[in-house]
Amino acid sequence: MKKTNKTIDEPVVIPEEILRKAKLALQTDGPVASTKCVICASDAAPTSTEGLCWVCRRLKISAWRDSDQQMSAQE
Repeated sequence: MKKTNKTIDEPVVIPEEILRKAKLALQTDGPVASTKCVICASDAAPTSTEGLCWVCRRLKISAWRDSDQQMSAQE
């Protein structure tokens, strides 16, 4: 069996629909207005529905976890 080295001279063709979707995904409508954390007034996490920054959100989750453990220990 003879091995041949082939070079690719043809450009890679990406379908127009995929290119259009990729360009739309990269577009922004301008600067994103950031909201402030209701606890510490730093920038709130973009996905936060409570208006908390990621630090305050983690502290809240940790506090809930601790209170759940204390309640189960009392029972």
